[in-house]
Amino acid sequence: MSARTAALLAWSLGGVAVALTAIAIGLTAAAGTIGLGWGDLTVVMVLVFCTVGILIARRHPRNPIGWIFCASAVVNGLGSLARSYADYRQAGAGSAGSLAEAAASYATVSWIPAILVPATYLPLLFPDGRLLSGRWRPVAWCGVLGIAGLFVASATRPGALEDFPTLTNPYAVDSVVRTISEGVTALTVLGVLVASSLSLILRFRRAGYEQRQQIKWLVWAGALAAATIAIGTAGYELLTPAVANAAILLSVLGLPVATGIGILRHRLYDVDVVINRTIVYGALTVTLAAGYLGSVLLLQLLLRPVTQGSGPAVAVSTLAVAALFRPVRSRIQAGVDRRFFRRRYDAARTLEAFGVRLREQLDLDALGNDLQVVVRDTMQPTQVTLWLRSRR
Repeated sequence: MSARTAALLAWSLGGVAVALTAIAIGLTAAAGTIGLGWGDLTVVMVLVFCTVGILIARRHPRNPIGWIFCASAVVNGLGSLARSYADYRQAGAGSAGSLAEAAASYATVSWIPAILVPATYLPLLFPDGRLLSGRWRPVAWCGVLGIAGLFVASATRPGALEDFPTLTNPYAVDSVVRTISEGVTALTVLGVLVASSLSLILRFRRAGYEQRQQIKWLVWAGALAAATIAIGTAGYELLTPAVANAAILLSVLGLPVATGIGILRHRLYDVDVVINRTIVYGALTVTLAAGYLGSVLLLQLLLRPVTQGSGPAVAVSTLAVAALFRPVRSRIQAGVDRRFFRRRYDAARTLEAFGVRLREQLDLDALGNDLQVVVRDTMQPTQVTLWLRSRR
């Protein structure tokens, strides 16, 4: 495929996805069901997947990851349109016709290809679009069969539709074979997801420095998404559903963004800084939040005989957390550098030791030798040359 053909096809897929989403927004507005829900937030997902897919497909047309993202955007747009059409028919006519029932049925299971295909094949093919070796072809084919089987089995599940409780599935098949096939395909997809993650780990262990930096971006985004999904799901009742859904969606959108950075190599080598800051400020947030809640509860118990309200306890706890921000951050930063970024920690220790010797060293030759050793240890250049201007 030529670069021009690839660009035209990528833009066409992107245009189709955006057009489907725009029509879905219009139908949702006509039905009067606009709100901040998961279905409405998929508009953002369509735009992000579409943009990243076009960028990758134009630059690397032989890499299937870009086309997977473009196809996922189209499937998401089609699912959003189907959901909006079903809502529109129910709101306008009071009852859904056969076409609206079919749209509702598809909208209920549209997440399977839109989510599972990128989740399965992104770790398996990242970053060059090729399998780790020929031994992984059975895993790729099992992914195709598992996702297709799960889609058919879920689309024929009897009873009311999960996203439309008032509608009965028009394509229901009530049989033991369907139930067994749904369980088997679900286990197959789960196994393929685990195998894909294992493939990415093995690829990282065999990769060179540049490809490791690419993989780090995807691993960082995946870990961040997993943590956000776990926290958002656990605190779904504590937080409002809109906030939890938005947080989960934004974390998931980090995957295509990180993929685009890794494949297009835009600011590729900033990943270590991003990972470092994520670990530091994540640990800092958890530490300060736990300290704040603990101090508020403790001070409320101590001050209850003196004050009736919790205002003094909250004020004192806020001041204490503000005062502890810098020292706690410094300690966490040092611990993270020492544990995960040893090269940076050793470089800082080397520079600190050289600064001490610099104040005590008077011999210029010895000082020059020490300087060259410090440069080699901290910057690791291929060669070091020290030039000293001679006095006349």
